[in-house]
Amino acid sequence: MSKLFGTDGIRGVVNAGLDAMLAYKVGLATAQVLRGEEGRKPLVAIGKDTRISSDLLEGALTAGLCSAGADVLHLGVIPTPAVAWVTVDRKADAGVVISASHNPFEHNGIKIFNGQGFKLSDELEGQIEDLILSGAVEQIPLKTHDGIGKVIYADESARNDYIDHLVSTVPAGFSGLRILVDCANGASSATAPDLFDRFDGLRCDIINADPDGVNINTNCGSTHIEGLAAMVKAGNYDLGLAFDGDADRFLAVSEEGTPIDGDQIMAACGRYLKEQGALPGNTIVATVMSNIGLHRFLAENGMQAVCTDVGDRNVLERMLKDGYVLGGEQSGHTIFLKHATTGDGQLTALQFLSILKASGHKASQLVADCRQYPQVLVNVAVADNAQKQAIMASPALKSSIAEEEKGLAGNGRILVRPSGTEALVRVMVEAETEATAQACADRLANLIKTL
Repeated sequence: MSKLFGTDGIRGVVNAGLDAMLAYKVGLATAQVLRGEEGRKPLVAIGKDTRISSDLLEGALTAGLCSAGADVLHLGVIPTPAVAWVTVDRKADAGVVISASHNPFEHNGIKIFNGQGFKLSDELEGQIEDLILSGAVEQIPLKTHDGIGKVIYADESARNDYIDHLVSTVPAGFSGLRILVDCANGASSATAPDLFDRFDGLRCDIINADPDGVNINTNCGSTHIEGLAAMVKAGNYDLGLAFDGDADRFLAVSEEGTPIDGDQIMAACGRYLKEQGALPGNTIVATVMSNIGLHRFLAENGMQAVCTDVGDRNVLERMLKDGYVLGGEQSGHTIFLKHATTGDGQLTALQFLSILKASGHKASQLVADCRQYPQVLVNVAVADNAQKQAIMASPALKSSIAEEEKGLAGNGRILVRPSGTEALVRVMVEAETEATAQACADRLANLIKTL
């Protein structure tokens, strides 16, 4: 298991695990790996979200990159998927995002894209990690004279070109629709107002677009959608749009104030793409956490889901491997491979709005036939990875799961899995009623505590 890089880059509480010295070393190591044996001078684009610590980490990363001879394209506050897109558009060798996505403000992270806009490979992440953890990063020669890298401050054209790209992905406008957009006091605050202003006749109000460094994701955005839901219903909006801190996630709220999750968004988009003959294999890539309601919807509409482990990285890898164009997670990461190399909340919002407009239906009607079964998640604390492995290998657990599944009689689903980041075993149960799901999850959790 990686000691620095997780499934979504390096994460931690700033100055309590993730600090300027580590960011500086990541910059040095990244420049060294990108330079390669030929010793060329790489260009690295850097973007960040609105956390108070993002400037600190950006400065340290930039110092490391420039010290080892890389040039830096400074993008400022901009969504994560915009960094990926600009990296390709500006022909940079890599893109770095400083963000902890949906997490609280005290957390931050460093995520690296390659020159094609995809998350850096495990191999290259491993090279960077080995340089840092082995101490070899201390031996990287610092450049002098004209070998030192420089910082190029991108003008508004980079951001505007990204917005132009998003607009180009939808065939028509949204005249007559009225929407409420929640920017989570995050990176979409820098793009969403201009993006939705591009569409004549679309009436758009924006909330939580006043970042102060510490209010990102605080009681707002896709992780706290209840406030948006109440405002949408009270204000008679057609749709509510919610992004997370770095705008790679998108969730919606119907005109009734009912949340629309990532599974339902994929269902609506998948059906539309199938009708257009643009869904290869009539297949969507989802994860093991996707609701059984999505699977039933797909089967009823001549489609299927291929499931991966949790994580949009796993979803993307399967899409690239088998040529699928739509995939994502229940949490709101949705990947449209025709238009983007990573999950893009604003792109997804435009696709959903376009389908809503074309359908002539209300948002609640658009997703009504993708029923969401009640889902209960119980976390069971364990001592360490060894206990996780012993629990997962237990014949008693396997027998109990089989017995519980028999009791659900095909009207539910059970998933027991070890957490990849915490000392937990997670028990997820879906059933016809929440009470049934809770009782089943509790029985399995109590068994796990005895193993």
